[in-house]
Amino acid sequence: NPEISWTLPDTSHVSQEELTSQVGDVLLYYCYCEVRDPEKLCAWQKALCQHLHLTGKVRVASEGINGTVGGSKVATSLYIKVMLSQPLFKNILCQEDFKSSAGGAHCFPDLRVGVFKEIVPMGIDPKIVSYKETGIHLSPQEFHREVEQYLSQATQGQSDTILLDCRNFYESKIGHFQGCLAPDIRKFSYFPSYVDENLELFKDKRVLMYCTGGIRCERGSAYLRSKAVCREVYQLKGGIHKYLEEFPDGFYRGKLFVFDDRYAICSNEDIISACRYCGVLWDQYKLCSSQHCRQLVLTCPSCCNKGLTACCPVCQEKELKVTSRASGQILKEECECTRRRPRVPIEPVSPRMLDTGK
Repeated sequence: NPEISWTLPDTSHVSQEELTSQVGDVLLYYCYCEVRDPEKLCAWQKALCQHLHLTGKVRVASEGINGTVGGSKVATSLYIKVMLSQPLFKNILCQEDFKSSAGGAHCFPDLRVGVFKEIVPMGIDPKIVSYKETGIHLSPQEFHREVEQYLSQATQGQSDTILLDCRNFYESKIGHFQGCLAPDIRKFSYFPSYVDENLELFKDKRVLMYCTGGIRCERGSAYLRSKAVCREVYQLKGGIHKYLEEFPDGFYRGKLFVFDDRYAICSNEDIISACRYCGVLWDQYKLCSSQHCRQLVLTCPSCCNKGLTACCPVCQEKELKVTSRASGQILKEECECTRRRPRVPIEPVSPRMLDTGK
């Protein structure tokens, strides 16, 4: 297990303006590897990001590292270079593992670097379900061909494949692959329960999994494989991010949700979601305006102008009551529209699906 290097890049040849420019990128990456000293890696990562004026979120664990950071083009370029030279990631992390999109440090409110049990929160001990037991990785080209074949067979009612979206419902709502199964779950930590409650659905099936950047599929596919019900489990290498780089007008339609202040990035002109209140096509998220809630809401400009800015009528009513005496306390998922949604949905399984699976 390689020793962690404390190397920080030389920035003496770079001006302060170049390091802190608002015109930059947001990087998304992960690396599964054995980390003997997560605290040390965390401290180095924090020092590195501060040195380069990067903001964002980085999760470190004994199973690896997962990050999304924003900064100037010079800063993000130096960050990648140093990460690739880190002995701990040598021969594991490579240039193409970094997904990049237009943005910068302003896309995040601050920098958060911490040590966790998992680098993506699935809620299952990595010693029980390991990333080493993942599904078969498919390149964007291979995944594209598989989806094309799946859609062709599904049209004829002959498909033995499930195209599975591993993300949360608010992500798939604004963008997804055509013909996918998108679970109505709020968090990835609900995914194992979703699989457990819907095992019959996956019996004898070929499963094509995808997520934003690929990391959720690593553990998600390992969990699905551990149930020994699927015929085969595949996953999109590099996630939707990498797929859209090669197929911006492919089988993924709508926007790609991202976990920063942009909320979404665009690759095609399709709008597949609607305003929460009037139903007009709309896909730009805002935070619920009620101070007790942190849900995201799709509300078009016309409805916003009418004061309809909360995630649901119940929150809208609460907002009016607490505005004058707000304490600043933030509670997550404390809203009627969340409580009414089943935590883990049960998918219907038709006899035809069971026959096709066999």
